[in-house]
Amino acid sequence: MKQKLLYIAFLAMTAIAVQAQVAFVGNQHEVMQIEPATNTGLKKIFVLHEAEGVSMTYTASTHQPVTFYRYGELGGGYAQPLDVISADEGRVYTLEQVVGNSGYIIEEGTTRYYCWVVDYSKYPLTLTSIEADDDRDCGSVTLHVEGQGDEIVYYTINGARRVLSRDLKLSYYDLELKEPTQDDDPEAQEYLKPSWEQTLVTDLLENYKPVIVMPAPTCNTTFTIAGDRFMDFWQEGVSRESNTWSTVAVGVHATATQEKRENDNEKKSESQGALGGSAPVHITFEAFCTDEVVHKEWQMALDPEFNNIQLRLNQEVVEQDFNDAGTTYWRFIGSNNDGSCEAVSDVFTVDIGVSELVCPNVFTPGTSIGTNDVWKVSYRSITDFHCWIFNRWGNQIIEFTDPSQGWDGTYHGKLVGPGVYYYVIQAEGSDGKKYKLSGDINIIRYKDRSSSSNNPVSPTTTDDPNNEN
Repeated sequence: MKQKLLYIAFLAMTAIAVQAQVAFVGNQHEVMQIEPATNTGLKKIFVLHEAEGVSMTYTASTHQPVTFYRYGELGGGYAQPLDVISADEGRVYTLEQVVGNSGYIIEEGTTRYYCWVVDYSKYPLTLTSIEADDDRDCGSVTLHVEGQGDEIVYYTINGARRVLSRDLKLSYYDLELKEPTQDDDPEAQEYLKPSWEQTLVTDLLENYKPVIVMPAPTCNTTFTIAGDRFMDFWQEGVSRESNTWSTVAVGVHATATQEKRENDNEKKSESQGALGGSAPVHITFEAFCTDEVVHKEWQMALDPEFNNIQLRLNQEVVEQDFNDAGTTYWRFIGSNNDGSCEAVSDVFTVDIGVSELVCPNVFTPGTSIGTNDVWKVSYRSITDFHCWIFNRWGNQIIEFTDPSQGWDGTYHGKLVGPGVYYYVIQAEGSDGKKYKLSGDINIIRYKDRSSSSNNPVSPTTTDDPNNEN
């Protein structure tokens, strides 16, 4: 017998699934079939509503002899042969009374079929009630479930203990942040904002538990427990609902949107996606709160830990201009009516760079459209700017106060002649640095484009603005 058991244990690891059929006779309810994990060695798990009076049949695929074995928690190596077997001329072998919560090995010649049979009547589920503690906890809620439901245990062919999941359904409502998408309204995309929406949540519970501790939903809700999957399969599922539970939990979401500025002569931030860069910067901070949030505050600090808070603003939307070099940190805090629960947003880092101002001394207006045909400074974080350009006689050609602007080499709509011009700049940077700059601007001689359809205006013959010719 010992040699027989070792032989079965060896073949349990190398068995070939036979093309045969296992069925059950005498049951009043459909048999639920479950595909177990490959590493269990089992071909099927059969769940019977009840095993009393139920027979198991096996239809052989060959004329070789068939033997049934049954095993328990020790695994297939300790399987015992069964003698109560009947067979008919159609090679259908019948085990007259199946014993539930047992493993079976059906040996046909040198091949074996491994399965486990569950008698669900030995693991009945009852659900009487479900209620939530009114403990006013910010982060969690405790549910108490009255009922019963033992673990449904089975064993692999190697004797490893496993538990079948009951898949009880715990349902409740919670607030979920919905981000706008292009599908919502492509034409109004920039006006769409995130929003909190009430959503039905269903969690699957592997087994019955009398006490369930879970994250607190952020809206008032009821809790419903239903199942299990086996009773649902037989259309006998039960469901219990709690009284309405009132939340104190809060949730916040915050965004920071920087106003875009596309100036080809302005040096951008070196950090991709970072807030800040070249001053002046305009950022809109906006918070989106769940229903229980009453107290709302944006905070600005000089350190990421917010030990040195410099500014507090009690509002959801903040429009902020940044003109000074340096790094600041922003976050939003929301709390409930009595301040017992609060939620904190992500931290936004705004880094404004130091100033820089560089003036070119050569450009070629009228020579090649789009290539060095406008005189512009290269700059970063210039918050105050004033530029004058003069000809060689000291007459003012142009004046502008925006560093993104420039001179296209014209005066009164006509290109000036080549030669030396002069600029004077007074400016101030985000770091407080003051600029007083002056220098030459050299206009290189260009080709006469008077016949060009792209530029019908001919250059003047002199850079003297007093010359009427």
